[in-house]
Amino acid sequence: MATNYALASTPLIALPRQSLAALRAALIRDLGAGYATYLQEAGYAGGDAVFGSFQEWLASRGMHTEGVGFTEFQGLAAEFFRDTGWGTLEVGSLDDVVITLDTADWAEADPTLNIGFPACYFSMGLLADFFGRLAGEPLACYEVECRSNGAARCRFLLGSAEVIGQVYQRMTEGVDYLAAVKELA
Repeated sequence: MATNYALASTPLIALPRQSLAALRAALIRDLGAGYATYLQEAGYAGGDAVFGSFQEWLASRGMHTEGVGFTEFQGLAAEFFRDTGWGTLEVGSLDDVVITLDTADWAEADPTLNIGFPACYFSMGLLADFFGRLAGEPLACYEVECRSNGAARCRFLLGSAEVIGQVYQRMTEGVDYLAAVKELA
């Protein structure tokens, strides 16, 4: 059951999914492949506000980020992102190398886009900063499956910049991301 989340008491605003899609379309049209950097940077800039709102959301439930175990955190993060309109989120891991964030209804994804590659760049920046703050160290995020690319779900990988960089490099060499992660295990 979804809970009402009072945005007015946070630094967050409601933004229609169509607006985010229109922004992406305009950036693609005007910047070509360079559009991704702008969306990712904007998402990263919002991570602090989203994390602060998450802390307030936890406090309203008598909790805080310290002392929350990974299993409990999975459910809390999923509930928070659902309550704030991003969609359902399942937190997991692959070979204890990367964290996975899976979602079949992520707000930034546009199944009608069929762009040919993962396209949730705003979310990659936002999730990297958000989860990096939770981890207490910088994290990188890379989307390896996307509903905007015809996949059934969006899947984001989270890890250190070095690990995500190695996965990305292997993928540019034609290696599947699952095999690339397994190589690092």
